Order: sequence, then structure tokens, then C-alpha cells
Amino acid sequence: MDTTETQESFESFRRSFSYGARNDLNFKFLKSLTDEEAGQFFQDLLHLLGDAYDSGDVAPLIERAYEAQVAGYNPSPSGPPPKYLYQDGPFSAAETAVANARLGLLTTSGHFLKGDDPEPFGEPALTQNDAVARIGDFLTDHPTLSEIPSKTPGDDLRVRHGGYDIRAALKDPNVTFPIDRLNEAATQGRIQELAPTFYSFPGATAQGRLRRELPGWIDRIKSERVDYMLLVPV
Repeated sequence: MDTTETQESFESFRRSFSYGARNDLNFKFLKSLTDEEAGQFFQDLLHLLGDAYDSGDVAPLIERAYEAQVAGYNPSPSGPPPKYLYQDGPFSAAETAVANARLGLLTTSGHFLKGDDPEPFGEPALTQNDAVARIGDFLTDHPTLSEIPSKTPGDDLRVRHGGYDIRAALKDPNVTFPIDRLNEAATQGRIQELAPTFYSFPGATAQGRLRRELPGWIDRIKSERVDYMLLVPV
């Protein structure tokens, strides 16, 4: 009987946080680091954790994790260019102050209204774990744009997205879908009014199919007669 143990490489270990055996979407950036960069990251975390034992201050831990995320998600100057890279974009000059405008909201956060589940793949009870497990299917499927009344209370919001850790969004929807903050701004007079409907969809989707959907989405959004649209990519 072969009792030889298979040793896991450090590369396999760091890659396992991105849709692998140790899946944790907060740390999927480790896949994009080199072994040396990831090793230094873990060493720094342990050192800062030791400091936190005495100080109780975890802010340096969070800051170091943020720095590693930036390093992981920024394209390497020596690597191939990103698949989607835009040097510029269309520009529309502002015609009125925000305080005198109607503002809309469009996010890629994956929020939807309770009772109006977009039911990806025709499944009415798809969980967040299911969405993470089927991220490859999302990346080839057509996107669905969810309509959410701008006065919706937070308790009536739902969120599901296979491409990011939604734990913070579950605790406070405003992390990725700032509906309460915008309503507060309107109440304070910093925005004249909000569009009746806000929009959201999971950004992890087929880009080609998304482009085909966009003309219809634009017509729907234009019907809200907004002056400005706040875009929140996630």
C-alpha cells in the first residue's frame, strides 16, 4: 500500500483561495501574486498580528491586506495587457448642479428586491454558495437587470454574487448599493430628487451578452429621466 504523502506546493496553496479548496473571495487576489510576494504578505500578517496582541490595534493588519489586494489586482508592467483596457471614454459635460438634479443608481453588486429574484439559470432558490460554485456559468450567461424602487427599505433588499464576498453587503447594503445614503442626501437637499427606480445586476457576466443587452437597458434607464447616474462597480 502506497502511504506516500503528496506535498502541496505553496503555489497551489495560494491559488486555493480563489474558487479552490480554501475558497475565500476576500483573498482571491493571492492567486495573482508571486510565491515571493504571497510569502512576504503572510510573514507581514503574522508579524502585525503579534503586534496586535499587545496594542489591540488591528488597523495595520487591514492596511497590509489592502496593500496586497492592490498589488494582486493591478496588472504587472511586464505582463500581458489586461483583456479590457480603455484609455478614455465618452464625456458629457454637467448641465446642472447635483442639488438641482434627478439622480439614478446602477450597480454591479447583484442586489434585487425581495420577491423579485432574477432566478439565474432558471433556479428559484440559488444560494450565495451556489453562485460562487457556478461562477463559470455566470461568466457565460446573459445578465439580468433588477429594478429596485429607490425608496426600498434595507430589509427588503437581497444580494447574490459569485464574484465577491457579500458578507459586508449583507450586514449593510450601502456598502455596495448605497440606497440609504442617497435617500439621506436627497432629504438633506444635496440632491433635488432620486429616480423612482434603481438598478443592479451581477457584474460577473458574459461581456458579449452584456453589450447586446445594453441598448434595452439604456432605454429603461432613460425612461427615468435622470440627469445623473451614479455607477457603482463591485
